Amino acid sequence: MEQAVFAFRLNGKPVTCERYGFGHINKTYRIVTNWGSMYELQQINNRVFSDIPALMENVGAVTRYAAQRVRHPMEALRLVPTLDGKDWYQDENGDCWRMYHHIENSICFQRPSSQNDFYESAKAFGSFQEMMAGFPAEKLHETIPNFHNTPVRFQQFHAALAADSMDRAKDVQKEIDFFLTREANAGMLVELQKQGKLPLQVTHNDAMLNNVLFDRTSRKAVCVVDLDTVMPGLSVYDFGDSIRFGANKAAEDETDLSKVGLDLEMYRAYLKGYLEACPSLTQEEVKHLADGARIITLECGLRFLTDYLQGDTYFATQRAQQNLDRCRTQMGLVQDMENQWDAMTASV
Repeated sequence: MEQAVFAFRLNGKPVTCERYGFGHINKTYRIVTNWGSMYELQQINNRVFSDIPALMENVGAVTRYAAQRVRHPMEALRLVPTLDGKDWYQDENGDCWRMYHHIENSICFQRPSSQNDFYESAKAFGSFQEMMAGFPAEKLHETIPNFHNTPVRFQQFHAALAADSMDRAKDVQKEIDFFLTREANAGMLVELQKQGKLPLQVTHNDAMLNNVLFDRTSRKAVCVVDLDTVMPGLSVYDFGDSIRFGANKAAEDETDLSKVGLDLEMYRAYLKGYLEACPSLTQEEVKHLADGARIITLECGLRFLTDYLQGDTYFATQRAQQNLDRCRTQMGLVQDMENQWDAMTASV
């Protein structure tokens, strides 16, 4: 880590270096120099991200494009270059590092405590989508192929079900049937993109509230962070992932399914903020925002069930059957979305 700190162009000499944030993928450290400048150093997880040059090429291109379109530098992430002018550094052990300028007086939240928090996060992601509208999405690398390709996720599910390597399928037939009965329509958004009706956009692909920085004093959204999954994609999936995470009345792994459901007022608050901040969305994109919420929730639940059938090899778990509980929570949310479908679509 010390080798990495001194590989970047700092304003002053580093005097403190401490772990920072709650990220589960990359390790982040806050650096403070003797001149009071603050930076965030990240060790990029090369087990999760196998092609770091491609990933960092995406991050570099997107952050530089965003920096040209914000009113204030603090409204966008800015990479700190290495001493030789690169966006990232690889140390002698093969570990990869990058550094960002610290955004002062900022805070992030794990859950929205009010409709206003959720509305502000919508404005942040909507603003990100709007500022990326002119960027040629096809020039970005697909760092995680088929990340939000629902038909491919169903193919993976069928393979896991056929293998049944942990002999778990017999105990989750109800869950299996839930997804099988919804498979026929699950690829609708992917098909619309293939037909040219939904445009390929620069998308965040992890559009959750805890990837938004807020001003600590005003609680206004400042910018989105965690750009590792920025790729070509569909705006409706980003919208939907935010709803799946922030408008669910319960935690993602809630065991009391009676608590699970869509908070329609939170949904409407997010919808309002997103549309205000992103007026460049096409009519077709706006039309399918509710579909994005339903399908991404279905896809996420399917992924949890697939991982459970495979022995919990992808999503980290802290207790037995946690992935199954996560799956059931997403199922409950999908069911409630279907129950409130007329209200969801009428709100758009």
